Amino acid sequence: MAYRTRTYIAAEWSGDQDAVDQLHKWNDSKYWSLSFTDAHDLTQARDSSLNCSIKASLGTRFDASKTFVLIVGSNTNTVRSGSCQYCGSYNNWTKSCSRGYSVDYRSYIEYECEKAIRDGLKIVVLYNAATVNKSKCPDVIKNVGTHAAMCNYKDGSYYWDYQAVKDAIG
Repeated sequence: MAYRTRTYIAAEWSGDQDAVDQLHKWNDSKYWSLSFTDAHDLTQARDSSLNCSIKASLGTRFDASKTFVLIVGSNTNTVRSGSCQYCGSYNNWTKSCSRGYSVDYRSYIEYECEKAIRDGLKIVVLYNAATVNKSKCPDVIKNVGTHAAMCNYKDGSYYWDYQAVKDAIG
């Protein structure tokens, strides 16, 4: 059995790339002591892959992870990317997969949150904001784990809050 040593980062990538990039900047810096090994370095799925094969690739990353970090932004709770109904192999008339796979209507984020809970990972929910707003968080993970804001508001501006993130991740 392989040891779980990695950190799995989930986010609505098009809306919260800045927050993901900030986590990596802190992780790669010699000055900051945030330290994790990203599970996404293990395998990569091509954008042209089927949603079900991408989810299988995500499963491989979960198998090596001990911590699940979800970055919550404005669209996290409403994004539908990853649902079979948006796959080219989905037959809308028969509500089935033309390749014979089972149909899964969960988004990638919903799938990731449910798998993190099922696998018993340490759960950290970081909000790409200055406040924790659980109404933007997927229901399955809303009351699980540690929740923290990634930013603070000071002197009329928003700033990344390294200490809050470090405390949440541990």
